[in-house]
Amino acid sequence: MKRQRKILKKIHITRSVVPNLLTLGNIFSGFTAIVYMSQGDFFLGTFYIVMAAVFDMLDGIVARLLGATSEIGAELDSLCDAVSFGVAPSFMLYKAYFYQFDEIGILIASLPALAGVLRLARFNVQMTSFDDKLYFRGLPIPGGALTIISFVVFYLNDNYFGSYWTGICAFAVSIIVAAVMVSTFKFDNFPRPSLRNFKANPIMFIGVLAAFVVGFITWGWSVFPTMMLYIIYSAIKAFVNGIREIRRVKYDL
Repeated sequence: MKRQRKILKKIHITRSVVPNLLTLGNIFSGFTAIVYMSQGDFFLGTFYIVMAAVFDMLDGIVARLLGATSEIGAELDSLCDAVSFGVAPSFMLYKAYFYQFDEIGILIASLPALAGVLRLARFNVQMTSFDDKLYFRGLPIPGGALTIISFVVFYLNDNYFGSYWTGICAFAVSIIVAAVMVSTFKFDNFPRPSLRNFKANPIMFIGVLAAFVVGFITWGWSVFPTMMLYIIYSAIKAFVNGIREIRRVKYDL
């Protein structure tokens, strides 16, 4: 009995165990999604990618509540995100459509995974604190995953635009999502639900809430067009701000 107590004293369990376990739930969900998608079940695959996103959200919230944020937790989170929101959606694209193009199909389908991993590495290098950001440089990898899985499930699988145009859209979605993830476009961060965030940015808050409600009412059908609008809006905003900055520098000179 005394020996067991000594062993227990040597085992040092920190508060970071809880958020880290939630983070591991993220990668487990991503792995499970890949297994189901390999069997052709894209619905369950999508469900587990969404579950990975839930775990990804919860681990950050719990870490802040417990005061257990750490560099190890951030690195673990990125590794899990690379699988759940990078590899899994790219595999979905390949399994659903690009398998028929052999090596070219593998390359095109892998672009979101490659870009997502690069974006995660850049984010980790540039991270200066664990506080919520007002915006991100480049589309966050969960946003890229959400765009891809909503397109595959609700548009690609149903051949929504006809065989020819749906195929064109598949190529476009893979390339565009990859491009905006590695871009330096500023993407506004979605505010966490709180009275303070509502007062700080009511328009953004109401817009996100409306998008969530519409997505729920349409059973997810509206998610893909909503994400594309978010991407287009951010790209146009970045372009306009770039023109303004060029003019400002020109006139200052």
